[in-house]
Amino acid sequence: MHPIKKTARVAGLLYLLVAITGPFVLLYVPGKLFVPGDATATASNILAHQSLFRIHIVVSFVSELLFIGVVLALYRLLKGVDLQLATLMVILILMDAPLAFLSVANEVATLAFVRGADFLAVFDQPQRDALATLLINIDREGVLVSEMFWGLWLLPLGLLVYRSAFLPRLLGVWLFINGLAYVTISSTGLLFPQHLKKASTIATPVLFGEVAFMLWLLIVGARVQPPAVAADRQKAGMV
Repeated sequence: MHPIKKTARVAGLLYLLVAITGPFVLLYVPGKLFVPGDATATASNILAHQSLFRIHIVVSFVSELLFIGVVLALYRLLKGVDLQLATLMVILILMDAPLAFLSVANEVATLAFVRGADFLAVFDQPQRDALATLLINIDREGVLVSEMFWGLWLLPLGLLVYRSAFLPRLLGVWLFINGLAYVTISSTGLLFPQHLKKASTIATPVLFGEVAFMLWLLIVGARVQPPAVAADRQKAGMV
């Protein structure tokens, strides 16, 4: 298998693993355990489903490592197109990584609060429940900040895909729009939270750009072309 095609397939496989773990971390577990506005119910759910919450913590950690792996694989795939853009893409994700790992640490602390560790005896149960819920809310609000980076890294990625000689330009355009959508959602949530739900609903259709890109990498890989043809396509994409 050609090295470019192999690297594309590896990136696609890692992307698939992120796509599988992401909904579990961001949707399934929060939907099952977290009760908005009810600290006692949330703490009780976590305490009653400790194994699920621990799995959630581990999967969150692994998912972020996989995401970093995706970006590094894409860097290897696309650095020949434009080294500066590829480097910027990696930097933007590495800037977001500490937020993700901080979220994991908060979840570990949340579990300690709901279990009532000995050193927390100074707090009564309602206070511990409230503190645990506070940490959860910090994580949920932190997603808005992460969404900004989820969008920003797609902008150089979209340009790289568009300019490459071995990936469809349409995917590049879609990824760029996908990135703008994430930036819009994040900005709306931070500045005008009352309109966040509406902005998310409007932007949802274009957020499948990453899914299309992931499937293309996984199934097709990359189109390996003769050097002369590849060079012509790259020049045309840079005009």
